[in-house]
Amino acid sequence: MPDQQLHLTPSLTPENRERDLRVLRTYFPSADGLGGYTGGRWDTFDPSGTRADQANEITSDDLVSLTLLSVNVSADIALQLLGPMRATLSALLQDLGPDRDLVDEPSLDGERFSPAWALERELRAVRGLGATKVSKLMARKRPRLIPVYDRVIKATLTGGTGVFWRPLHAALLADDGALHHRLIALRDDAGLPADVSALRVLDVLAWMDGQGYSERLLTATADEQPNASEVAAAEREAELDD
Repeated sequence: MPDQQLHLTPSLTPENRERDLRVLRTYFPSADGLGGYTGGRWDTFDPSGTRADQANEITSDDLVSLTLLSVNVSADIALQLLGPMRATLSALLQDLGPDRDLVDEPSLDGERFSPAWALERELRAVRGLGATKVSKLMARKRPRLIPVYDRVIKATLTGGTGVFWRPLHAALLADDGALHHRLIALRDDAGLPADVSALRVLDVLAWMDGQGYSERLLTATADEQPNASEVAAAEREAELDD
């Protein structure tokens, strides 16, 4: 049986608060919109101003948002998602219900969460939509409930097993939700907007650790710091096609 335990990276442990704040403030733009990496603008991306009203629809804004995380879908896939598949996907999102924190799910095997598994299966059945694209699209629609997943997250948090949702859920529930509360506190202390979910904080910290960028931010000279182009290229290379 695959390992069912979440493997926490250094930035996800309680003793590294100052490190975590440095990483988050580097990855995300400041309150006035300056700095940050391209992926740091994904959480608040809403160019048409309709995101809240279209929470149960896959939209062109959603597909464009994927490019901020350095993945994209082909024209053929876009036509499928916005055309013949639209009603099925909307029904599954409707069944899944409003966004809520993963830590508040009583079980990932119950009726309430079952539409998430069904939505993942429906999207994964589309040729050209691998695990990373599907996770980022689902996280776009339910950022507090569904985590982003790629090659780096697979290696760091799952120990390479690829078993993710259930171990993550268990880790968030442990110790009266200590990890979840710590992630929210880090978000608030870093001055990030509420649009940045606990799962997204976890994703960024684990991913930056896994790429070695967290350590570089603390130890490298200014001209050796990871720049936006390097981070975007690393995000592209981390995509899982299967």
